[in-house]
Amino acid sequence: MTIHAYAADEAGGELKPFEYEPGELGSNEVEIDVEYCGICHSDLSMLDNEWGITQYPFVPGHEVVGKIAALGDRVTKLKVGQRVGLGWYSSSCMECEWCMSGNHNLCLSAEATIVGRHGGFADKVRANQGWVIPILEGNNPAKSGPLFCGGITVFNPIVQFDIKSTDKVGVIGIGGLGHMALRFLNAWGCDVTAFSTSPDKEAEARELGANHFVNSRDAEALKAVANSFDLILSTVSADLDWNAYIATLRPKGRIHLVGVVPNPLSTAIFPMIAGQKSISASPLGSPVTTAKMLDFACRHDIEPITETYAFDRVNEAMEKLRNGKPRYRLVLKR
Repeated sequence: MTIHAYAADEAGGELKPFEYEPGELGSNEVEIDVEYCGICHSDLSMLDNEWGITQYPFVPGHEVVGKIAALGDRVTKLKVGQRVGLGWYSSSCMECEWCMSGNHNLCLSAEATIVGRHGGFADKVRANQGWVIPILEGNNPAKSGPLFCGGITVFNPIVQFDIKSTDKVGVIGIGGLGHMALRFLNAWGCDVTAFSTSPDKEAEARELGANHFVNSRDAEALKAVANSFDLILSTVSADLDWNAYIATLRPKGRIHLVGVVPNPLSTAIFPMIAGQKSISASPLGSPVTTAKMLDFACRHDIEPITETYAFDRVNEAMEKLRNGKPRYRLVLKR
């Protein structure tokens, strides 16, 4: 069998038609006929070898939605024809303390869908059954792909830190991640504040679920919300004045990073000690948490805002992600 994909031969290269033979399907593997695949900024980072781990030819794509085409002989809980999703992780050991405790996303030997293997910018993709998550009838398949990376990245902290509906939460950045965070947190019942450097995004942020808006370029506006937040979720990939944000936390408050900032963080420790405050970060979420997210999204009619491109326009879509301003996620459609 031949899989038809789009691959780059070099860092930053054009994605061109590419074929490869996947070999025999593993006993615990699932083969997915790709219907949709979201485009994440991580695809662009990998294309450019920004993290120094890319192998070429490189096939991006880790926000996959499609129907199961084939099952390994040990796969028992999925069936051919079932619509499923696949995100950043394609496998984990299923034996270590992290997998056995339901923290599969922390497995030290977890395999990423587009690291050292070919991803979902293709007609088919394979993954371990444990990371292939059924799409619910109420989830829109055309818009569900971005939930499997961007969505679970911002939903996971809500579950991990037991965020209450009475908590006051801030979201830094109203982009691909941030707009989904606003929708989740609003539906969770939280009092939500959007932080953005773009004042023109205020109306849209409120439509997405923000109760309040702060222009983060305005130092006085940041001071005005001192001692306000139980959690601030940073979704941006930029260096910020972390001391200013720490000052906006209530005692026991937390700044949680899901965006990859370019430089090490530098903060004053005394305000953190005095208020027992924390800085943390996390990678995506476990299969169980991902399934919970899909259920929650289905119940509350939550989906990302997307722009759709045909697969043969993949380079146009990648160029928009690189130089344009998608509102807010891009999805390839077969």
